[in-house]
Amino acid sequence: MVRDLAEDTSLFQKVLAALLTGAVAIVVANPTDLVKVRLQAEGKLPAGVPGRYSGALNAYATIAKQEGLGALWTGLGPNIARNAVINAAELASYDQVKMTILKIPGFVDNVLTQILAGLGAGFFAVCIGSPIDVVKSRMMGDSTYRSTLECFMKTWKHEGIFAFYKGFLPNFGRLGSWNVVMFLTFEQAKKFLTGAA
Repeated sequence: MVRDLAEDTSLFQKVLAALLTGAVAIVVANPTDLVKVRLQAEGKLPAGVPGRYSGALNAYATIAKQEGLGALWTGLGPNIARNAVINAAELASYDQVKMTILKIPGFVDNVLTQILAGLGAGFFAVCIGSPIDVVKSRMMGDSTYRSTLECFMKTWKHEGIFAFYKGFLPNFGRLGSWNVVMFLTFEQAKKFLTGAA
């Protein structure tokens, strides 16, 4: 039953499901992401300059009190785009990278192939998602932007294309390892559920 369902699901359906789940998940998680970005920005303040928040719980309360409850969803648009696109990029690229590796003589569907495919999925996710991630973080950290497009255009104009890939290596380290663990776990769960040895 599980095997039939997996085989009958097209790549388009998988990508659409990944887009939808990524979007729904971030609607719930946006306040936490906003607080994380704001607290990280406070860590960059010069010595002696007091921060706005004493910790995460205080940040939630202060943002809601001073900016309104809806402010906890600041940057939701680019955050939905980021999460949906990264989910879709991970899913589509994992399968594609894995199929490409399996065409190389000597490679079989084993842990090494799954690790390489997971790293490939992480690489593609960072390549595709970094510009959206940068815009999302800037909008969450600076409330003077009026729109996602304004933030994108100002970043492009003043800093150039490479501004959208700042932090590429640490981001790849995070998403690459995340994808390796996620897809290795997925492959093992799939074998267990389908009864494969």
